[in-house]
Amino acid sequence: MVTNLGRAVNAIDIREAGAARDLLKSYQPDEIYYLAAYHHSSQDMLADEGELFKKSFDTHVHALVNFLEAMRRVAGFSRLFYAGSSHIFGSPARCPQDEETPYNPNCVYGITKTAGIRACQYYRQRHSLFACAGILYNHESPLRAAKFISKKIVNTALAIKNREKDRLVVGDLGAQIDWGYAPDYVEAMTQIMRLDVPEEFIISSGTRHTVRDFIEGVFDALGLDWRKYVQEDATLITKRRKANLQGDHRKLTAMTGWKPKVTFYGLIQTLVHQEIKARGQEQNTDIYSNL
Repeated sequence: MVTNLGRAVNAIDIREAGAARDLLKSYQPDEIYYLAAYHHSSQDMLADEGELFKKSFDTHVHALVNFLEAMRRVAGFSRLFYAGSSHIFGSPARCPQDEETPYNPNCVYGITKTAGIRACQYYRQRHSLFACAGILYNHESPLRAAKFISKKIVNTALAIKNREKDRLVVGDLGAQIDWGYAPDYVEAMTQIMRLDVPEEFIISSGTRHTVRDFIEGVFDALGLDWRKYVQEDATLITKRRKANLQGDHRKLTAMTGWKPKVTFYGLIQTLVHQEIKARGQEQNTDIYSNL
């Protein structure tokens, strides 16, 4: 995304170096938010790993370098924010993690996101570009794709409330996740871009909750007893489980004053409310009674 354009931008293939260079040369953006990602949910069937590596590197590293090179050549004053991931830490022994926690990725997504952060560090050290990165923990919004666990829980719970389904099946009720609200994290990104010096920052809620907690919150919001409808099936999990992922965002708070505004249960209320609204069911007082 390029800010403050003032005019429409035609879609480009970011994997093409010339396209990225022409875009930056034409618009001379103040800020570039590199949010492109190639990933799948924990319940997706694993693709061919060679193809997964290729597409992940294309998106998280090669296309990013196209923009960094374009900045170096034609837009040296532009600032770039790269969206990294807590998956760069793998399954760390230390919890919570901060900016000094060693990178130790153990999945393709984490490996390639680590390489993207290293690319930003290289270009700012070697070429003095303003290239910073956020190490983002799970962040949810109503725009989340249906295949991801948060959206799956909300959609299925509403379907159960509407008597369209009779159960929700998840892979691991005990999985602990540092869940935050995506608009809060976007605000963090913009504040990081206003700093004088580009660095890496943890962007997280700073707390963990289980999938069971999330389910209970959603079903409570709809006036349902989750225990009557939820089934656990470990065979649904196709990706290696991540343990101990919880972010310490004190550096970001100290340098910008940022703190997450939306609590875990506030997040749940927002996701349920927005999904009801999207379905045009706001007037259904039975569904809406606990919100």
